[in-house]
Amino acid sequence: MTATPNSLSIIIPVYNGGENFQKCLASLKSTLQPDDEVIVVSDGETDGSWRIAKTFGAKVVRLKISGGPARARNTGATMATGDILLFLDADVTVHPNTLDLIRQRFQESSELAALIGSYDDRPEADNFLSQYKNLFHHYTHQVSSETAFTFWGACGAIRRSVFEAVNGFDEGYHKPCIEDIELGYRLKQAHYSIALCKDIQVKHLKRWDIFSLLKTEFFYRALPWTKLILCDRSSNHDLNLSSTNQLSVILIFALISSSAATRFTPWLSIATLCLGLSLLLINLDVYRFFYNKRGLLFSLRAIPWHWLYFLYGGLAFIIGTISHCLDYLYASKPVTQKLSESS
Repeated sequence: MTATPNSLSIIIPVYNGGENFQKCLASLKSTLQPDDEVIVVSDGETDGSWRIAKTFGAKVVRLKISGGPARARNTGATMATGDILLFLDADVTVHPNTLDLIRQRFQESSELAALIGSYDDRPEADNFLSQYKNLFHHYTHQVSSETAFTFWGACGAIRRSVFEAVNGFDEGYHKPCIEDIELGYRLKQAHYSIALCKDIQVKHLKRWDIFSLLKTEFFYRALPWTKLILCDRSSNHDLNLSSTNQLSVILIFALISSSAATRFTPWLSIATLCLGLSLLLINLDVYRFFYNKRGLLFSLRAIPWHWLYFLYGGLAFIIGTISHCLDYLYASKPVTQKLSESS
């Protein structure tokens, strides 16, 4: 079937989506054009989300065993007839103008291969960690370059022809991970253009707690992203990898070392104070953003979580680098030596 120019195939992987998934579908209803289609891939879910999608009128694919969003998105893409594939997470809602803005961007530039949007500044969940996490994500996208170096599965659109040319998402990622970032790296390697469109926004409905935030950020983001950077042998200084963030990682480790050393060398307390002030000053724009959005108390509560973000990001990079070096050394050993070590 021939795609109508700039028609959208909206692909949503879902695993036990619950009420958030219902809100996601409801937000799409009034913004779809006649040539658009919604494809829901039920990724081994057990809560009947596929029935909700059927009632909505979406095309539904049911996978018996969960294989992760990468496989689910690829599965949905094989059914797509639209010119543009729009990938959405099941826990976001679109704004009234989100789909129209996506169509507009692709109409304006035939050279544009893909685009990503941003979370808005009004997260649904009202607990502190959810507000902090989603607002920080919004801030990061809003201050980053409009020339993107990664893709984003929560709200990312790509020409179907380009998606097929690069063979879609890497299904080796079996959990919600960095499969979207990895796709973005391959798109850039193939010299395709990706735009970060800051006015194309969605609302994140997810409720974060301490366990889910640290588990996701460390094991499903920071560690595999480190491996991707080292294997790709290239990096950029945008989004989470900005020069300010990299310097902040160095400063947080220096601050911890200096604080520990003051027990034996008291005069180092001056160095500790200077390092702490440096961390505050170079990230002042972030804290000013939190202050403007949620007030003084919120911004003060955000500072230790922001510093923790630098700490576990740095730890992940150290652990990932050591693991990468060990893998490289093992791979370079003669086959006979490997066999003797495994016997």
